[in-house]
Amino acid sequence: MTEEAPLLHAGEQILLNGMIYTARDQAHKRITAMMAEEKPFPFPLQGASIYYAGPTPTPPNLPIGACGPTTSSRMDPYAPAFLDAGLKCMIGKGKRSEDVCRAICRNKAVYLCAIGGAGALAAQSVRSLEVIAFPDLGCESIKRLTVENFPLIVAIDCHGGNLFH
Repeated sequence: MTEEAPLLHAGEQILLNGMIYTARDQAHKRITAMMAEEKPFPFPLQGASIYYAGPTPTPPNLPIGACGPTTSSRMDPYAPAFLDAGLKCMIGKGKRSEDVCRAICRNKAVYLCAIGGAGALAAQSVRSLEVIAFPDLGCESIKRLTVENFPLIVAIDCHGGNLFH
């Protein structure tokens, strides 16, 4: 997403392909503590995309259960530091704080919105899932997903465009 983020503009609809990581509240708290202790991250943050989701249990013969977005503002206390450390894309639902918006612009990143209440639709775009950190957190563990044609809307771009203003 490193090269793509500056090319995107608020209001555009995209189909995302590639690797993303799920992380929610508890995972963000743990990663923040790791940052403070200068410990290595559970995944490379540089250029990464984080999806604020906690997928439901995986049904037989599928890579993932329903995986709709959670409210992004709950990650706002952590997002500026993550962006300053190299994160390029956040995926969730709802508005973001002014601090997060400034960090998006400062770091040439992007915030994408997934359709709330459509976790089964989002799951159709997931080709693979691997738990990579914090398995004790259950649905909030960090997962590496490979997605194909994941439908998203550019909500906040690095040029100051913001669908919530």
